Amino acid sequence: MVEVPTPPTTASWQKSSATRDGECVEVARTLKHVWVRDSKNPLGPVLGLTREEWAVFLVEVQRGEFDHPGCRRDDSIRLIVSY
Repeated sequence: MVEVPTPPTTASWQKSSATRDGECVEVARTLKHVWVRDSKNPLGPVLGLTREEWAVFLVEVQRGEFDHPGCRRDDSIRLIVSY
């Protein structure tokens, strides 16, 4: 059986200072994981990534892998990389 980690209840969730209208993801770090959740639904699902997976994700964001036509690229990158 694979153990699925869960974020600790004491996790310190942070939002980017570039957040507009409260629509953003929040990120929390622990020793082995980076946790991501929807800021509008803090009791909802949480995505857990290892620090290595998070590093790969950041590289892909910087490359434009997840760019959306309606989103300004510079804002997207600053939101994620600034953490």
